[in-house]
Amino acid sequence: MNDRKKNSTQNFDATVMWLYAILVGIGILCIFMVEYKPGIDVFQSFISGKTNYGKQLIFSGICVVLATFILLADSKLFTAFANLMYAFGIVLMLATFVIGKSISGSKSWIPLGGGFNLQPAELCKVFTALAIAKFLSRQETDFTKLKSQIIAAAIALMPAVLSIAQHELGLALVYLTFFIVMYREGLPPGILVISFSFAVLVVATLLIEPNVLAILLTIIAAITVYTLRRQIKRKKNLLPIIISIWMICVGIQRFVVPYIFNNTFECYQSTRIYSMVGKEYDCSQNKKAQKSSKPPKKTDDYNVRQSIIAIGSGGFWGKGFLKGTQTRGKYVPEQHTDFIFTSLGEAFGFVGCTVFLGLYLFLLFRIVRIAERQRSTFSRVYAYCVASILFFHITVNVCMTIGLFPIIGIPLPLISYGGSSLLTFTILLFILLRLDADRQMVLR
Repeated sequence: MNDRKKNSTQNFDATVMWLYAILVGIGILCIFMVEYKPGIDVFQSFISGKTNYGKQLIFSGICVVLATFILLADSKLFTAFANLMYAFGIVLMLATFVIGKSISGSKSWIPLGGGFNLQPAELCKVFTALAIAKFLSRQETDFTKLKSQIIAAAIALMPAVLSIAQHELGLALVYLTFFIVMYREGLPPGILVISFSFAVLVVATLLIEPNVLAILLTIIAAITVYTLRRQIKRKKNLLPIIISIWMICVGIQRFVVPYIFNNTFECYQSTRIYSMVGKEYDCSQNKKAQKSSKPPKKTDDYNVRQSIIAIGSGGFWGKGFLKGTQTRGKYVPEQHTDFIFTSLGEAFGFVGCTVFLGLYLFLLFRIVRIAERQRSTFSRVYAYCVASILFFHITVNVCMTIGLFPIIGIPLPLISYGGSSLLTFTILLFILLRLDADRQMVLR
């Protein structure tokens, strides 16, 4: 038994560990660049814990201790307590509605004292990944059946629904990445095709005038009927299916999409999505804005413009460490959190950003490689969950800073300031390393 434990501790993937340490170090460096003031005692500002980069250093120290405990734990603990941890995460998210603290309009934080707050929606990503891995690895789970697919979808969507109720749309979207993992494990591709088609229809609704889009959908339906006329003669139910799909699409673009933007989303959320496609949203149509006594603030375009200016000003080689004028001038809002990538772009330019994103890409490929060498379905599914979450966060955050995606408050993994975010990604990665060390075992 002792020999088995000794051998497993020697199987930890050192590459992932090094990438983790490098990225955390880069994150602290970026936060320091954002908040640096000439003439301060750098060492004292770090150890005092009064600055954000000082707090991030403390967070990283806590994460190192936690990571050590995870690596020393028994892998079977994660399978045994997966469902219990998921239930605990849901309870924590529900607790925010009672004892939660509102930050930036989102009541999704639990105050811990000393200026520190916990965001359960972040931590619940770990618990959801474990719960999905647990469910899909059960011998009695047949993922080709609709019942199993519905249960897996419910596990992923429950925290997403709670996140939306907490006004955390960005975090809610993260939970949709678990459907990529389900597709890898046998979810019918038709579901992904329908989801992608819906997304295309939503974008088309924003870009094209409603009547014109309805005519285009009608033309597409007519062309489809003409093309499949022979099949329609042989299969009498094919024509009603085509007509039903046409009616659903027209109904979505004429009624469903406007209702969501005008009644479900906040004014600033609708504005962000419209700005992504180069359109302006009329907040007078938004029911929640009409009920609010405060006039809507149009700051999103400013945020993105300043972000693009900061990254563009870095040029090819960058302005150098602590020499970024946009960063030093505090022109970019929330630069130490959602827009932390801009400090890298301005300081180290295109070359620095390419190297930095290369580190992320290397990490993702390494995780996929780890996933494919697992004997256990539990470990494989969990590894793909980690890869999907990281990929979504990286892609969306970087696209946000360069204006290719609406601002939805997604942190850059291991880089953005925040104890909850750093803690979540640390736990995600080191549970993966612990499971991978015991990859010869079959966990359920």
